[in-house]
Amino acid sequence: MNEAPDAAVVASATDIAIAAAEEAGAAIRAGLREALQVRAKGADGDLVTQLDLLAEDIILRRLREAFPGHAILAEESGRHGGAQDSWCWVVDPLDGTNNIAVGLPVYSVGIALCHAGTPVVGVVHEPTTDRTWWAVRGGGAFGPHGRIRGLARERKRSAPTLAWLQGYSVGSADPVARGLRLTLEANARRVIQLWSPLLCWMMVSRGDIDGFVGYRAGVIDLPAGSLIARESGIRITDFDGAPLDERIDPADGGVDFLAGTGEIPHDLALLVKSAADVRVSGLAR
Repeated sequence: MNEAPDAAVVASATDIAIAAAEEAGAAIRAGLREALQVRAKGADGDLVTQLDLLAEDIILRRLREAFPGHAILAEESGRHGGAQDSWCWVVDPLDGTNNIAVGLPVYSVGIALCHAGTPVVGVVHEPTTDRTWWAVRGGGAFGPHGRIRGLARERKRSAPTLAWLQGYSVGSADPVARGLRLTLEANARRVIQLWSPLLCWMMVSRGDIDGFVGYRAGVIDLPAGSLIARESGIRITDFDGAPLDERIDPADGGVDFLAGTGEIPHDLALLVKSAADVRVSGLAR
């Protein structure tokens, strides 16, 4: 059995993570007043800008100063080992780079601290509105207006409003993604794709939307958002409807999840099952 995380470390980490996310967010806002330098990152269509690198440098500096023995897994610079590898920070310095690259002000900063692979602190900051949300495992989720409770929305229509996420490794011809998207769109009032998963997690946590579906989602932006969602009362399952393992595995090639309140995850699991029979013809593979 894993030893429980030190409460003093968790409390200090929460304050440091909030300060680091907000400092990085301010730097991104200021940087957007200047010309944006965008370049491709990898072969899957992802992008990186000088603001991603600047924000990550700010966050890593803060974390190293406060917790020099902790490991860090960062979006741009990868893994940094530490003497206390049971503690690992997961840093997404700019979640929504593709949005910024095309002039959409929809992006966020995410920081999580994991102990033995399980998220214990999660922070999400939205620079455009200067709003911050955070959670401590077992201690609840909070935002600008106090505690967050993911209550089910009153729907004027029976169809839910959903968010959709697919990992960068998922190609446009992926038959599973095609089937899922068509099935969700046929059964939802609206399916949104923000290109900033952390903000989708905040929307479902606040009850702004009914559910969130992720297909082969990356692990960098998962722990901060999912912890805040769990602590606000959101249920998160795998595609079969079983509780999703909270532990983060950096080697995982992608995570499938369903999130929502009440019976939403169960209903989504039924849709996922039905999507397996969907075949899309006439499109390039």
